[in-house]
Amino acid sequence: MREGTRLDDLKIDQAALNQPVIRSERFTLRPLRVSDVGMIAHYTADRRVAEGTRAIPHPLPPGAADGFVARALDAKRQEDVWAIDGSENRLAELLGVVSLTHMEDQQSELGFWIGAGYWNTGFATEAVEALVRANPHKSRTLFAEVFQDNPGSARVLTNCGFVYLGDAESWSVARNARVPTWTYLRKMG
Repeated sequence: MREGTRLDDLKIDQAALNQPVIRSERFTLRPLRVSDVGMIAHYTADRRVAEGTRAIPHPLPPGAADGFVARALDAKRQEDVWAIDGSENRLAELLGVVSLTHMEDQQSELGFWIGAGYWNTGFATEAVEALVRANPHKSRTLFAEVFQDNPGSARVLTNCGFVYLGDAESWSVARNARVPTWTYLRKMG
């Protein structure tokens, strides 16, 4: 996204997003919409959610959620982001997000977060399973990492067939520090 581009100025061509809609038992994974900004800002303003990610700042600055959605809708993006939308099953329209970032050589990095009110519901596992099953990037390998103080997210990955690869560390914007991580890999069919 070019510097200075505002979400209000973004002309969205949903076909250009080239992201499939993926259905699971309790919700649908769909491309983000401009209308998701408010719920993304609400969930990611929670310190616990922000500190579980590498890139979400805390406190969340004004316009950060708008910028996230604008980047997700940019035709030149490297990361595809799906809303976990439960509205067809009387759940919230946005429960969290799951994403795939293009890497080299048919590899992608998977990321996810769930709004704190929906933790321990199985939504993260179901979303990751659905995305892995669909494999929209046609990846031969998926990578993911979680902070070592977040064993719940590690369980999501192992429940979805990811295998522990090793320890590392990554920068957390919310924590303003390097944080120990566990790295996982999933070879695709």
